[in-house]
Amino acid sequence: MSRDSLLTDAVEHFAKNGIGDASLRSIATSIGTSHRMLIYHFGSREGLLAEVVRTVEAQQRDLLSALSAKDLPLEEQAEQFWRLVTEAALIYGPLFFELSAHAMQNLPHTEALKADLINVWLPPLTEICIRAGLPPDEAPAYARLGLAASRGLLFDLLLTGDRQGVDEASALLNRLFTLAR
Repeated sequence: MSRDSLLTDAVEHFAKNGIGDASLRSIATSIGTSHRMLIYHFGSREGLLAEVVRTVEAQQRDLLSALSAKDLPLEEQAEQFWRLVTEAALIYGPLFFELSAHAMQNLPHTEALKADLINVWLPPLTEICIRAGLPPDEAPAYARLGLAASRGLLFDLLLTGDRQGVDEASALLNRLFTLAR
């Protein structure tokens, strides 16, 4: 199996089964390969998990891009994106935040992931802020604020399970951005 197909299978496996404390051997068995193939392609369990997070993050950026291309009001795009991201966070969120903590500690398996956690999100979010009517010189700061606040709300959701409260806070954030225009 190729690296890409193993990664696709791993993402699908985790979407169906959650992350849990699965060993590399049990993950390999579940996706129809050997643990040695996973080690060959990803280096370790942590390396595989980091690539799963990078893949899910890339899928979310693709989703953001697809929603941005639709002829919908920006507020509706934001609402749709939030719903889809929260669903993904319920599956991948604990892994995302665990590996984010690993990246903060500069652990080797997160080297490639570290660059994807913030910096690749800022250009498309900045562009959305500009299209929304925010001043171009302020748009990068709004993009960073929006990303940080959204991730904080996802963290809140995972810790409290308060979907309604987190959704209300996200809607308030969107209204605040609208007022800033």
